[in-house]
Amino acid sequence: MEQKRFTKNDSGFICANCGAEIPPLSYSSRDHCSRCLCSLHVDINPGDRANACKGLLVPVSAEPDAKKGFIINYKCKKCGAILRCRAASDDDTELLIKLTVAQ
Repeated sequence: MEQKRFTKNDSGFICANCGAEIPPLSYSSRDHCSRCLCSLHVDINPGDRANACKGLLVPVSAEPDAKKGFIINYKCKKCGAILRCRAASDDDTELLIKLTVAQ
């Protein structure tokens, strides 16, 4: 039997980087802070919270995508992994643009 690669996990949280209280997203899984865009390296597959690393994922760049809005590129400060994630509708647009220009 094939295992699911996406687990909906739409919980609110307190950002480990900036301390902002982040509400649930409501249409998909919330996986990063909408203010500073940081996340935690907690998933192996989206929403599973099965990764033992738990390091801080910092946004290093963003790419505009005609179908998905922005794609955020992350680097884990603990293990160095590079990950990508779709931006959420309530993410800080100015910060996303700055990350796009910084490339």
